[in-house]
Amino acid sequence: MDLAGSVVGVRIAGLKDHEGFFRKMTTLILNEMPKAGYSSILNDFVESNFFVIDGDSLLVTCLCVKSFKWGQNLHFFYLVECYLVDLMRNGGQFAVVFFKDAEYAYFDFPELLPLRTALILHLQHNTNVDVQTEFSGCLSQDWKLYLEQHYPYFLIVSEEGLSDLQTHLFNFLIIHSWGMKVNVVLSSGHESDTFRLYAHTMESTDRNQSFSKENEAVIQSAYKSLIQHLEERRISALAPHFEHLKWNDMMKEACQTLFLLQCLWPEGSDIQRVLCVTSCSLSLRMYHRILVHSNCLSLQEVEDFCRLCCLCVAFQLHLPLSQRACSRVITCSWLWDSDSFLKMNKWCEHFILSNLNVLGCWNLNLNHVSDLYDEQLLKNIAFYYEFESTQEPHLNLGDSIRRDYEHLWNAVSHLVKEFDVGKCFPLRTTRRPFLGQKKSVIQEISLEKMPSVGFIPMTSSVIDEFVGDMMKDLPILKSDDPIVPSQFKEKTSDELLHWHAQRLLSDDYDRIKCHIDEQSRDPHVLDFLKKSQDNQQFYGKSLESISTKVIVTQTTQPKEDSSGASGKILQNTKPSKITKKKKKKKKKKKKSFLKEDQNKDQQKDDLLFSIEEEMKMNLHSGIRKLEEYLTSCASNSVKFGVEILGLIACFKAWKEHCQGEGKISKDLSIAVQMMKRIHSLLERYPEILEAEHHQYIAKCLKYLGFNDLANSLDPTLMIGDDKKKKKYSIDIGPARFQLQYMGHYLIRDERKNPDPRIQDFIPNTWQRELLDVVDKNESAVIVAPVSAGKTYASYYCMEKVLRESDDGVVVYIAPAKSLVGQVAATVENRFTKALPAGRTLCGAFTRDYRHNVLNCQVLITVPECFEILLLAPHRQKWVERIRYVIFDEVHYLCREVGAKFWELLLVIIRCPFLVLSATINNPTLLTEWLQSVKQYWKQADKIMEEKFISEKQADKCLNFLRDNSYKNQSYEVRLVLCEERDNDLEKHICSVKHDDVYFDHFHPCAALTTDTIEKYGFPPDLILTPQESIQLYDTMAHVWEAWPRAQELCPEEFILFKNKIVIKKLDARKYEENLKAELTNWIKNGKVKKVKRVLKNLSPDSLSSSEDMVKMFPLLVEKLRQMDKLPAIFFLFNNGDVEKRAGSVCSFLEKIETKSHPHTECHSYVFGIDEVLEKVVKMEKTQKRCIKKNPKRAEKLERKLMYRAEYINFLENLKILEISEDHTYADVKALHTEITRDKGSTLDRVLKRVRLTRNGKELKALAQRGIGYHHSGMYFKEKEFVEILFVKGLIR
Repeated sequence: MDLAGSVVGVRIAGLKDHEGFFRKMTTLILNEMPKAGYSSILNDFVESNFFVIDGDSLLVTCLCVKSFKWGQNLHFFYLVECYLVDLMRNGGQFAVVFFKDAEYAYFDFPELLPLRTALILHLQHNTNVDVQTEFSGCLSQDWKLYLEQHYPYFLIVSEEGLSDLQTHLFNFLIIHSWGMKVNVVLSSGHESDTFRLYAHTMESTDRNQSFSKENEAVIQSAYKSLIQHLEERRISALAPHFEHLKWNDMMKEACQTLFLLQCLWPEGSDIQRVLCVTSCSLSLRMYHRILVHSNCLSLQEVEDFCRLCCLCVAFQLHLPLSQRACSRVITCSWLWDSDSFLKMNKWCEHFILSNLNVLGCWNLNLNHVSDLYDEQLLKNIAFYYEFESTQEPHLNLGDSIRRDYEHLWNAVSHLVKEFDVGKCFPLRTTRRPFLGQKKSVIQEISLEKMPSVGFIPMTSSVIDEFVGDMMKDLPILKSDDPIVPSQFKEKTSDELLHWHAQRLLSDDYDRIKCHIDEQSRDPHVLDFLKKSQDNQQFYGKSLESISTKVIVTQTTQPKEDSSGASGKILQNTKPSKITKKKKKKKKKKKKSFLKEDQNKDQQKDDLLFSIEEEMKMNLHSGIRKLEEYLTSCASNSVKFGVEILGLIACFKAWKEHCQGEGKISKDLSIAVQMMKRIHSLLERYPEILEAEHHQYIAKCLKYLGFNDLANSLDPTLMIGDDKKKKKYSIDIGPARFQLQYMGHYLIRDERKNPDPRIQDFIPNTWQRELLDVVDKNESAVIVAPVSAGKTYASYYCMEKVLRESDDGVVVYIAPAKSLVGQVAATVENRFTKALPAGRTLCGAFTRDYRHNVLNCQVLITVPECFEILLLAPHRQKWVERIRYVIFDEVHYLCREVGAKFWELLLVIIRCPFLVLSATINNPTLLTEWLQSVKQYWKQADKIMEEKFISEKQADKCLNFLRDNSYKNQSYEVRLVLCEERDNDLEKHICSVKHDDVYFDHFHPCAALTTDTIEKYGFPPDLILTPQESIQLYDTMAHVWEAWPRAQELCPEEFILFKNKIVIKKLDARKYEENLKAELTNWIKNGKVKKVKRVLKNLSPDSLSSSEDMVKMFPLLVEKLRQMDKLPAIFFLFNNGDVEKRAGSVCSFLEKIETKSHPHTECHSYVFGIDEVLEKVVKMEKTQKRCIKKNPKRAEKLERKLMYRAEYINFLENLKILEISEDHTYADVKALHTEITRDKGSTLDRVLKRVRLTRNGKELKALAQRGIGYHHSGMYFKEKEFVEILFVKGLIR
């Protein structure tokens, strides 16, 4: 005994030695908790997010729910399933992990041990939840390997346990998760709504990761000492109940008891009967063995207690939940002796449940494992026998319950061999109570008098419709009841005054700042408005190069010629002279038109000649000019000629390259351009191609080494010398070449028939469907990728409403106020319209400002502000003018903040709407909901119309129909989908290696695991580029050399690619689908290890920290410039960091700047600056002379001179920089175009706007280096400055 005590003392001392580290670890976690972000833990792309739940944290969290009552197992399992259903309903994919070591934390709470084991069995057998129980602890190698293989998005852990020791276990799990770069989500404080689940997230930051690495040895040592201490507590916890029997002894006894029951009931049974019989028999046997003290229950009293337990289970088997829920609440607790035996019984239940696996294939029904114990029911039975009746006949059990009870107790009697446990009846053979006696052992309902409350009497059709007969059952106050506030005699107030303050009613619209009076006719105000409109148009024109469209209202009738006196006067004047003048004007116009046509033809010839010469000198820059010309040209025949010209230039360049540098290494970009021209010719101009063109294309294909393709196009073409062919061949199959090197150039299926409604381009099928929706006044949910053309439908809708009348209004709802200005500027640039006095084309309304809100035809606003207008009683006349509402980025409906505004607006608007988004997870569900809303309004409109007609209120009916004339709308809501992106997205990981920046391609499949593919398949948002499809095939073929379908799925042999000159995007997508299906079949056919190797081989090996990236940021930008990947946009989470990074890049350029002679390629740009500077200086001198001559204009001219000086300074700085590409990231060609062609007009204008702003000087200095920054804290003029220069290419 002394030796054992010394060992325990050493181990406890070992735990005490680590108390300092436990405090340090706890302090770190407590300091991180206030920083935890409260946000949605599941996003729209949740199918690609897998996370893990700690099972013991789940158990503790549900036990701590206020409504939970100890001993109510069924209620506990209900709370667990509600918790998990919240996750599943929001699309969560997770696994629940129970660590073996975590069981040690419950030895002080034996009543929780069987509950924990039952929870594991319930999740394993009665749900589809993935349950992991094979890990010994959170620091085990198996757990570490699991995290590395499954990449969980986060881990849900409880921040506090039932004891300090369990809290330490949770802390170790949190620290280890951070060390494995896994975020931690706290299990408490979860809230959910229809779309989202919100929780507190503690991220795995560099600081947390470094703590785990630096203290790795201490963590291991402290964890071992904690587990050893918990094991010692197990010995001390078992001793009072089983004395000398050890843990393993009890496990053997449990197994023996289960084997005996299996022999007794070979047909099988359910878990409730099995646990009741085995736990009672095992408890009786163990109680009989141990030394019974005088103050404990006697063996006969224990037998009575077990009979009550068996009867309780019989009731559970037959009583419905509705009756069990009505049972009395017994407030008295178990006596100490009874409670001690009850704990012993719970230990036995745990041993039994832990060894159910020994039963093998025995028919054991685990459906009711969640309902193993009902303490209130057991207390009710014990209370009845102790306090209400001591005679057996007073309890009428019924035949079914009696039979089950007798069956259970007889089984207990068979299993207890050591002594006779007695008969089934009577249940109580002893008089000692099990429950403590109190004055009131039954919880009584408070009978205090409730206050007299009720509903105020009123009549309303809405209440009558929605409440109906329910009003009869509700308490209604009498009209003369003094509590009714409507009986108070108060002064009647006007509806235009506030009921209490007696002030004029106002709303948030009136309180929002308006810079000027929009109705004012003051010349200064009008001048200011004109300047503001000019600035908006300039801003919009800078954002997109689209010509302004003049809108003419269709309802406007042309004025007829007068036939009165004025007509006669015109007839009496000299008509002959007028006709001669007209003839002369017509001749002059014809001549001018002919000259213009000749000039255009000459310009076209000159441009084509310059393109041809450029391609000879520099193929790639010439091709860029050629493609720019193709986009602006409207004639197919001219386009065809230009394409042939490009193909000839590419072919010549390829031959020259192969004869020179290509002997060592071939530049496949030339071959790519050649194939691109061939694709365009064969696909877009088949009707123009002739035999000679086919022969030339076949010759080009032959030189590239694509003999089969060449022969399919021109079988008569001779093969020629093999050596010569090899000299020009690219040595890659045509299908592989097109997929690997031409992925982003592959042609998509496009319609060739133009749509008369669109002049600028030929719309696709889904875009035509959009136009049809607007033309029919329908509503639509539009889901399409970014840059697919969703926004064009908005502008088409605006144009339609603008043409219909001068009264109709289109409301465009932007997701954020920062976008309101941009959209308003583009609208001002796209459209112009002559409107009546007091009306404007475009207005804006945000929380910060409002401009032309109620007198515009196109209102750009945010959801909160639009709600203000819709719900304001005195704005309803304006609301009646609304013809369409456009919701842009409607996925904000699912965000944490502001979602209620989007939902409310979608419900209450009466007009047609367009809902735009690129990232809706389930568009069909959203469309169905919106359709149900529209059907409601359809029914409401029908009822309103019938009411007017039935009441014969003709005037109101006419007004109603007139006000709702736009409701030629259909009440249908269409779903318009476009699933194909115009541009493929490739992902790369940026890392720092050997003091340099590297970009490693990240294959999308590398983010998956075999478990994810097996259970959920490939996520729908996981799209591969053609290059990534080739990479996937090559990896699969490399991993499984004997792959049976390798030949079939080889790019050159694939059925859609074989002997195909033009491989389209759709063909590549089908190839991708075949590869995904094949990889899924590998898993189904047991090739899981091979799939794991495939996914591992696709993963990049990149290690980097954010600290390194901060230091290396300028090198990152420089690397992108070297890779020709500029322009680039970098997103950061802090406004201050945004400005610091821009400054660091600028400092980097200044350091590498040298005073050497400028590069020769910069001379032309410097000459352009000199030329503009000379003109600006001349203009400055002229203006100074004007000031002396005309003093009245002095102030205005002096202001212009000040702006001129600013512009001259900027140009001189550019000249000093010499615009060397080594010293600036700006596109020097775009800069040259701006200076020489546009005379610097854009630069001149934007410089004026930021001259006096806070960051204007800094932004100008950065712009000279081609750098800019943009964040919410900037003044709007500064934002526009950066946006305009970025679009122009001067900031990249």
